Amino acid sequence: MQNPNEDTEWNDILRQKGIIPQKEKEITEEQIVSILEETIEKKTDSGKNLSELNLDELDELEDSEDEAILLEYRQKRIAEIRALVERKKFGTVLEISAQDYVTEINKAGEGIWVILHLYKQGIPLCALINEHMRCLAAKYPTVKFVKSISTTCIPNYPDKNLPTIFVYFEGELKSQTVGPLEFRGPNLTQDEFEYLLGKAGAVETDIKEDPRPKIKDKLFTDLADTNDW
Repeated sequence: MQNPNEDTEWNDILRQKGIIPQKEKEITEEQIVSILEETIEKKTDSGKNLSELNLDELDELEDSEDEAILLEYRQKRIAEIRALVERKKFGTVLEISAQDYVTEINKAGEGIWVILHLYKQGIPLCALINEHMRCLAAKYPTVKFVKSISTTCIPNYPDKNLPTIFVYFEGELKSQTVGPLEFRGPNLTQDEFEYLLGKAGAVETDIKEDPRPKIKDKLFTDLADTNDW
């Protein structure tokens, strides 16, 4: 008897006439992976999918019948973790001179964001931004935070342009913020500074809305402080 699942012209005619059932659709690779992940989620107490499992959790699952596929996922996770560890190699603010500029900024590497602060001693806003840089460098260790005395890095750089922030990605200048007015004056908060860096794309911040107090809110606060109602 002819196999009804074979792809033949005669079977196609029989299917059109309703004499034999339609051929079952083959399951795709994506469906197999999806089914596998759902199965493993049921086997784990955490309810995580494969991409969220750590290496120890993957080790516990390697004895299952899906060992080959799990091993592939495990190897992928190892590569991802190694890449992340490699990127998390900064965490502090690096001081550079003009001689270091090309190496540390233009040749920072693939996928690397660099935030350069040009500053000068004795300028309060520069000192404040250096402190914000120190805190954010620890928060975002995959981003390279760099500072340099302005005239050491760029001869004759005018003080009126300080502070200055240059943002680079893979050695290319993406944005610049120049002068105290662009930094909103001497009361710039760390959240505001992080927000500005996030807008430039340099950090993946959760601060999506401008944290700077609105002028209207500030007016009401001032009135409340003076009890002048």
